[in-house]
Amino acid sequence: MPTLVESSEVLAVEASCTDHELTVILDDGRTMSVPWVWFPRLLTASTKQRKDWELIGGGIGLHWEAIDEDISVASLLQPEKFLRMANVAMQSPRFSGRALRVPSAHKKRSPRRARSTVSH
Repeated sequence: MPTLVESSEVLAVEASCTDHELTVILDDGRTMSVPWVWFPRLLTASTKQRKDWELIGGGIGLHWEAIDEDISVASLLQPEKFLRMANVAMQSPRFSGRALRVPSAHKKRSPRRARSTVSH
């Protein structure tokens, strides 16, 4: 006789990509947006490659075939347990799961003239 096992796991139902972030809609109504910097393969992927994703495991994650990347919903919900980043704040036990701010583009500064340290 088959047994039905109830799952409390949250699943992805839709995803979209912008130039700066991945947005995932969950089956409980939440929408999560995370910066590409969390996922180096997606950060360096082309726009076309980023948009070519598929749900895996009935929604437990997303897969990008062209760049061989898989991201689980669990890693989006609790990034401190899954992601390894150089950013110390991300690895801190006080990390609250909020999306990190993506640095804004800065204007290039003109090169400064070298200062002479020779005194007369």
